[in-house]
Amino acid sequence: MSYKIIGKYIKDLNFNIPNPKTFFLLSKNISNYKINIDIKSTQVKQNIIEVLTSLSLTPIKDDFEKINTKIIYSTIVELENENIQKEEMEKIILINVPSEIYSELRQIFVFLFENSGFKDVKINETVDFEKLYKMRKVQ
Repeated sequence: MSYKIIGKYIKDLNFNIPNPKTFFLLSKNISNYKINIDIKSTQVKQNIIEVLTSLSLTPIKDDFEKINTKIIYSTIVELENENIQKEEMEKIILINVPSEIYSELRQIFVFLFENSGFKDVKINETVDFEKLYKMRKVQ
């Protein structure tokens, strides 16, 4: 592909457990939460884009005590060709870049949970971003 990653950093981090009750309920019911992945991008300069990949944990049902956990990971990408087709650009933003940085992002997210007393947080080690991209195209 015609791009290279020139920088990565944590753009925003929110990890809020509001009280002990929520902590204990969460540690018992962590399986009642799901991971959400969101990807956005913005153009920084002519051939430079910022890809924002976020991970958050949300309850499956509304009757659960809510914790607020979200990490937004910024990846700065330099495109090697300014005449890139729209579909190739989408694939870079929605498949290639997230696939390259996901393991780092996951590692940070798991680290936060483990160091907050949650040992049983299960977050997929891999995500098929190409499959997600194709599902999005069908919708």
